[in-house]
Amino acid sequence: MTEASVTPHGPQFAGDPFTPPPADRITRFTDWLRAHTPVWAGPLAALACIGGALSYTQLADPANVGADATPTCLVKMLTGFDCPGCGGTRAAWYLMQGDLPAAARHHIMFVFAVPFLIYMYVAWAGNTTFKWKLPQLKIGPKHIAFFLAAWGVFMVLRNLPWAPFTYFFV
Repeated sequence: MTEASVTPHGPQFAGDPFTPPPADRITRFTDWLRAHTPVWAGPLAALACIGGALSYTQLADPANVGADATPTCLVKMLTGFDCPGCGGTRAAWYLMQGDLPAAARHHIMFVFAVPFLIYMYVAWAGNTTFKWKLPQLKIGPKHIAFFLAAWGVFMVLRNLPWAPFTYFFV
């Protein structure tokens, strides 16, 4: 076995003919940016995006607009069926108003996911920024597959044209 030396690009073995190419301008810039960005910038940027989306939802009042309002759902406009995300914006609006039953009626899968998403953000931001020791949720591929399958079943059931499934048709 040959003697190995560690370089910034991985282990380099004696006599190894491969030499990694020098870093290009974009790689050097992103490496510099990563080294000089404060740890709180990522959580703050994510919070700003979430705040912007919630502010837009609050101002747009999606619960009192027609299906032809801009922006609209192309799937619903072209097929008449609710897509997997149809009702999510209205569910968020109703959650901000504190109306849990109306939010669940518009998109129960979104309402189910919101507490988990909030906890995941708080744990990530707290651990990153303040060095809190909040446990991260362990969401594996099986959990994601189960949630996506349930979401798919929900999407199909909400488009069935008879009761009780018409309750979720928005």
